[in-house]
Amino acid sequence: MTVTLADVAARARVSPATVSRVLNGNYPVAASTRERVLRAVDELDYVLNGPASSLAAATSDLVGVLVNDIADPFFGIMASAAQSAIGEVASGRAGGEKLAVVCNTGGSPERELTYLTLLQRQRAAAVILMGGSLEDPEHLAATAGKLAKLAEAGTRVVLCGRPPVPGDAHTAALVFDNRTGARLLTEHLLGLGHRRVGYVAGPADRTTTRHRLEGHRAALAAAGVAEGPTVHGPYDRRSGYEATAELLDRAPDLTAVVAANDTVALGVCAALRERGLSIPGDVSVAGFDDLPFSVDAVPALTTVRLPLHEAGIRAGRLAMGAEEPPAGGSVTVPGELVVRGSTGAPRR
Repeated sequence: MTVTLADVAARARVSPATVSRVLNGNYPVAASTRERVLRAVDELDYVLNGPASSLAAATSDLVGVLVNDIADPFFGIMASAAQSAIGEVASGRAGGEKLAVVCNTGGSPERELTYLTLLQRQRAAAVILMGGSLEDPEHLAATAGKLAKLAEAGTRVVLCGRPPVPGDAHTAALVFDNRTGARLLTEHLLGLGHRRVGYVAGPADRTTTRHRLEGHRAALAAAGVAEGPTVHGPYDRRSGYEATAELLDRAPDLTAVVAANDTVALGVCAALRERGLSIPGDVSVAGFDDLPFSVDAVPALTTVRLPLHEAGIRAGRLAMGAEEPPAGGSVTVPGELVVRGSTGAPRR
């Protein structure tokens, strides 16, 4: 049975005119109403009638780049590189110019799905999803469904820095090897003689958090060293600052702290200094990602370098069809241990 505009209106609890306004984008509509309409459109798999339906399988000049937080250098570096690659590839093709739009989800799974729906309705030429994903079966299933619909309509889908969605065979994925990077980082600390290591982790429901924590624990287990306290929080400086107080309250004899990323590590360093502890004399600190400020921190941060710029460039080229997708759909992107002044041998 054909789904009508009236069916969408009934599902969204709005008038048919409101549905039309949302789909045509020619009249302001409240954000909550817009999301409700788009959700109903997606749930009913509604396709526009008339001339628009003949274009349903076409692609536009739009490329969507989805990030958790564009203010975070981790995402900013990759998004900027991808946008540059898209522009360079397009400039070499007559009439091939593309408009790359960065969509900031704020880490919201609902917002991520909404953006995917909007990009589907705009018949985007490509979609790039950056960073780890939420580990929730319902959300993963919904995401897989969205990506399948995009791919079926001719949209290229690229994952940059996140694992493939289970059950999805339509994407090209560049997967950061967070487990190995975290293992190398912890092995470095163990090699210096540390046996009491705390960990400031990211949000517990994110793939990046789990993989990095698994690598850390694997290194401890292989060395026969008991796991120290772990505190979860956002990937920001404040999280590192607040978590450090909790770590030291729980284990005052810590000689090293591993942070979820370099931004968190800055917060750890600030909290340690406020307590009169020196780095690395009293406590060694390590981060992850090798963001630009890491080398300018005092002392410079020991970290794991991820090729964020290179991954963004490759993601842009994949999105433009200028590079063949990796064999099997995904490729592992390794990290590199970078040892700097924030880690040293324990003296207590």
